Amino acid sequence: MTARPKPGSKADRDALRHDMTGAGCTVADVAIEMRIRFRMRPREAWRHAYGWTLQEAADRITQISSRRPGEAVAADASLVAKWEKWPGPSARRPTPAVLLAMADAFACRVENLLDLDDRRALSDRDLRLLSGAVLSPAPEPTPPVPRASGEQTEPSRSDLVRLAADESVTWAQWAEASNVGDIALEQLMADTRTLASDYLTSDPLPLFTRTRVLRDRVFALLEGHQYPRQSADLYAAAGYLCGLLAWMSSDLGQLRDADTQGRAAWLCAELAGHNDLRAWVLSTRSKVAFWDGRVRDAIAYARRGMAYRSSGTVAVLLACQEADAWSQLGAESEALGGLAHTADTRGSVTGEDDIGGIFACPPARQENYAAAVHLRVGRPADALRAADNALTLLATQPVRAYGTEAQIHISKAAAHLGTGEAEGAFEALAPVLALPPDHRLAPVTRRLSELPVDAGCPHTSGTASVGLRAAIEEFCLDSAPRHLVLSSGEAAS
Repeated sequence: MTARPKPGSKADRDALRHDMTGAGCTVADVAIEMRIRFRMRPREAWRHAYGWTLQEAADRITQISSRRPGEAVAADASLVAKWEKWPGPSARRPTPAVLLAMADAFACRVENLLDLDDRRALSDRDLRLLSGAVLSPAPEPTPPVPRASGEQTEPSRSDLVRLAADESVTWAQWAEASNVGDIALEQLMADTRTLASDYLTSDPLPLFTRTRVLRDRVFALLEGHQYPRQSADLYAAAGYLCGLLAWMSSDLGQLRDADTQGRAAWLCAELAGHNDLRAWVLSTRSKVAFWDGRVRDAIAYARRGMAYRSSGTVAVLLACQEADAWSQLGAESEALGGLAHTADTRGSVTGEDDIGGIFACPPARQENYAAAVHLRVGRPADALRAADNALTLLATQPVRAYGTEAQIHISKAAAHLGTGEAEGAFEALAPVLALPPDHRLAPVTRRLSELPVDAGCPHTSGTASVGLRAAIEEFCLDSAPRHLVLSSGEAAS
């Protein structure tokens, strides 16, 4: 015994459309009945009223939207399905241009494609645009002719040739359309550069939000249709933005989330085929691995990144990161050899960085790494020289990165402690302790909390030592990572 199809199945839809069309009902009547009987969303009901597949509807929308100058829509089956489901889960909001194109394709009014849920979810601006829109003239699609069960209609030879030509021109119109232009791509990259630069001097959380919004805009564009070279540019922008989110997440103490962003950034770099981006993503992942205690992974990422031989300063940063990781392992010869390699790499830089800001390694940043490496391998005098050099170089830069500057001061303080100069250490730490809470990032709080205050102050009064420890503890408690943890409701450790 054959099981009866479930209500709303293709068989039920075809039977309903056949019966209603045979009784002289309009397509609008069929769509209304589909909505009521099978509880469909309005846009899905109109498509089934014509008996179109998702791809057939997509082709019609793409073709007919080209009649609206500047409002061409590149649709495919997946997008049509998401537009139909909106505002439900796993859906995508149709823009006014999409809704107008769908109304043209279905030869109906835009209002016929919207129900109460749609209207509540649309912005007031979109509702005003749609209420004043005029549909472009479009012939009403011919409803399917009712056929007897099992009847097949074969096109004539001339019709077959014409149909093939129509199919090709429909595809060509779809292939020619793009949801992003070269000027828009240029603006996206400019906005990404601004974010990467602003991060050096701005509060991290508001900038994180701005970066996330721009990343989502790029992701949405990638779900549409564009030329392959434009897709590559969009993937590159998405990769840099995910890399920036990874860097920020790490600085906010969220290392697991940072690693997730790093993996997404790497996928974008691979899809873009962009070697400079690959190198910067691997630098970001090396940073995350280092602060997560996966030091050998940090070395591996840095070495992989250097293999791409980028023309910008990322190779310098990667060499610094490898030396830093070796020093954390106590491997003095490898760490000092890595520092020597950074100097050689600086001399081989031949181009500009694509993005800049946090995705650049100026000389002051290089000297900051050198100071940290010298400290870990027990060379405080060399660390002090490197820290002083870094501060001098930083003063000449148009933008002073507060995170880098704080770490330089901490290295300087540690070097003074290592040589028994407690007063110099207290003086070096004064600018760090004065940082506003939103600028107290995880690498800064961690390095500050690791300072050997007691060991470095054997001749200093116990009161001074206790006071410095208390100031450091208060600094770390009132920091950006700490605020993030408390705001999320997690237990404070």
